[in-house]
Amino acid sequence: MTSYPGLVARTQGFALGRARHFVVAPDGSRVLFLRSNGGTDPVGHLWSYEVATGEERLLVDAAALGVADGAPLSERERARRERARDRASGIGSYATDAAVRTAVFTVAGRLYTVDIATAEVTDLDAREPAAEARIDPTGHTVAYVCDAELRVIGRDGTDDRALAEPDGPEVSWGQAEHEASESMDRFEGFWWAPDGRSLVAARVDNAPVQVWYIADPAHPERPPTALRYPAAGTPNADVSLYVLGLDGSRVPVNWDRAAFEYVTRVVWDAAALLVVVQNRRQTVMRVLTADPATGGTTLLREDTDPGWTTIVEGVPAHTASGALLWTVDDGDTRRLTVDGTPVTPPGLQMEEVLSVDGDTVLFAGREDPTERHLWTWSADDGPVRVTTSPGLHGGRRAAGLTVVDARTPDGETVTVDGLPLRSVAAESPIRPVVHLMALGERELRTAVLFPTGHEPGSARLPVLMDPYGGSAAQRAVAARSWFWDSQWFADQGFAVVVADGRGTPGRGPRWERARGDDHAGPRVQDQVDALHAAAERYGDLDLERVGIRGWSAGGYLAALAVLRRPDVFHAASAGAPVTDQLLYSSHWQERTLGLPSENPEGYAHASLIADAPNLRRPLLLIHGLLDDNVLPVHTMKLSAALLSAGRPHTVLPLPGASHMGAVADRLWEFELAFLRTSLGID
Repeated sequence: MTSYPGLVARTQGFALGRARHFVVAPDGSRVLFLRSNGGTDPVGHLWSYEVATGEERLLVDAAALGVADGAPLSERERARRERARDRASGIGSYATDAAVRTAVFTVAGRLYTVDIATAEVTDLDAREPAAEARIDPTGHTVAYVCDAELRVIGRDGTDDRALAEPDGPEVSWGQAEHEASESMDRFEGFWWAPDGRSLVAARVDNAPVQVWYIADPAHPERPPTALRYPAAGTPNADVSLYVLGLDGSRVPVNWDRAAFEYVTRVVWDAAALLVVVQNRRQTVMRVLTADPATGGTTLLREDTDPGWTTIVEGVPAHTASGALLWTVDDGDTRRLTVDGTPVTPPGLQMEEVLSVDGDTVLFAGREDPTERHLWTWSADDGPVRVTTSPGLHGGRRAAGLTVVDARTPDGETVTVDGLPLRSVAAESPIRPVVHLMALGERELRTAVLFPTGHEPGSARLPVLMDPYGGSAAQRAVAARSWFWDSQWFADQGFAVVVADGRGTPGRGPRWERARGDDHAGPRVQDQVDALHAAAERYGDLDLERVGIRGWSAGGYLAALAVLRRPDVFHAASAGAPVTDQLLYSSHWQERTLGLPSENPEGYAHASLIADAPNLRRPLLLIHGLLDDNVLPVHTMKLSAALLSAGRPHTVLPLPGASHMGAVADRLWEFELAFLRTSLGID
C-alpha cells in the first residue's frame, strides 16, 4: 500500500492530470495546454480546447511518439526542467506561431511540429538532441538548439542548418546561462523578430566561470559532471547578443557590457526590440531600445535602488498602440506603469504581467499577501479585479477570452471564460485545514495547522515550524496545495506553524528589503515571534518541544535556528541548506549581501560553518547528491565542521536526487522519525 508521502511524490503534489502551460489563440477560438492522462501519469500531452464547442482535442499523444515514463532526456532538456522545477516527462514545453496555427516541441531529443487544425504531427528529422524549439511568428521557420549550436529548419523539415556555431570551447548560442535561468527567471536564449526573417540570440562564453564537479556515488562507473558555477564574487559568464539574419547576416547589439553584465530580459515585438540589462551590483537596471540593423542601443529608461533593482515577470511589454508597460517601486507599493505613469493604486502590489490583449493588460497583483488575484487594466476602465474567491490565481487572455488557473483553499480549478477545463488529477485523501492570520507587531502572515479532528484543549501538541523564509516564494497563502506536507506532519501529532518573515515576496518593496544588511538575524527572529504569537493565540502549543524543518532557503533557516536559538528550537531537519554563503550563486547572493569583497563580514555572519561548535540540539542534514543549484558541498562542509567540533548530527544523502529532492519518496517518514526521537515523542 502506498503511503501518503509516497502518493504525494507519485502525483507530484496532486498536480499530474491538471492542465498547465496555456496558450490562447489571438482570435479566442481555442486554448492549448499540456496535461497528462492521469493523476500518477507524468507524461505530458498537448491538447486543444475548442471554445465554440467546448470540445477537448488531443493534438499530440507523447506515448504515440514512442515516449513512456522514464524515457531518457537530453542533458539540455534535463537542465531546463531542473531550472523550471518541472518533474514531468513527455512534452515539457511547446511554442506556437503568432496565429496559433502550428506548435513545435521536442520529445526525447527529437523535434516535431503539429498542425493545430488537423492534429497532424510531423517529425522534422532535425539534428539531435534538439531542444529549446520555437517557431517564428509567421509560422515558416523553426529555430532550435543542438548542443552548443543555434540551428534553423523549415517547418516542412527542409534546410536544416546552423545559424550560429560556437567559436570557442566554452561558447554556446541560443541558451540561457545558469544565472539567468536559476536567478532571473529568464529561460530563453533567443527571440524571433516579428517578421520571422531574423532573430536575436545570446552568445554565452562560460570560459571565465569556475568549474565544479558533481559525482554520483551510486554510479561510480560514470565520470563526474563538470558544471560551470558562478559562485558569489567569482566571474560570471560573458553574455552578448547578436541579431542573426536567416540570410547569414550578423549584427552585434552594443551596450556597455563591462558595466552591465546581466541581460535580464529581451522583447522583440511590433513596437521595438527591447533589451533590459543590469549591473553586477544590481543597483541599476536599464531598458534599452536596439536598432536591429546597426546594433546600436538607446537608453529608454533607467531605474536605480541603493539595495537592488527588482526583475518583474512580464515586463517590459507593449500594448497594441505601442505604450510601454513597466513597473515602479512607489514607497511601499510596486505599481504598474504605462509610458512611465503609474496606473495601479497604492496598496496593490503588481506582481506579473500575464498577457497583453490589444490595449488591455491582464496582470496578477496582491492586496493581501496571502492571495494573488487577476486584474485587467485599460485606459478606459482603469484597474479592474477579475477574480474574487480567496486563493492564488494565474491566467492568460486574448480576444477578451480569459483562462483562470486557480489554487484555492477548496481545491484547484482551471476555467475558460468561467467554464471548467477537465482535470484528471488524483484527489488527496488528506484535506488541509489551514488557519491563516497576521501575527505580532510585524503582522507576520502565518498559517497554523492541527491534527485532523483536534479539539482545542484536548492535548498539548509539539510544534513543528515549517518555513521557507527566502525571497523566492511565500508559504503562508490561501491555497490548500501549499500544505500537503504540513497537514501530514500535523496529522502525526504536531501543531504546524508556517510563517513568512521579512524578505519574502508579496508585501511590497520595503518588506522585501526589510532584512537590511542582516541576512540571518531577522529570519530567525521572525520565526521566534510567529511561534510565540501563535502560542498566545492557541494554548495547545507546547513550547518545550519545538522542531523546525525546511528545504533550500528553508533548510538554511532550519539549521540557523538550532545553531543560534537553541533556547527556542529543539531539533531541526535541514534540506539542501546554503551553509556557506560564498559557495552559492552570484546573482542571488549579491542581490542582498553585495559583493564579497565589499561585505566580507556580512557573508561570514550569514554563513553557518563557524557556528558548528555551538550545536546543542539534534540536527538532520539532507542533500541530493546531484543538486546543481545548492551543491552538496554545503552539507558536507557543515558536517565536517560539526565532526571536527565533536558535535553529533545526522546526514541523509539522497543518491540520484537533484535540488527537487524534497519530494523524494519516504523522506517525510525519515524526518518524522528523527523529529519524534529528537523531541521525545512516543
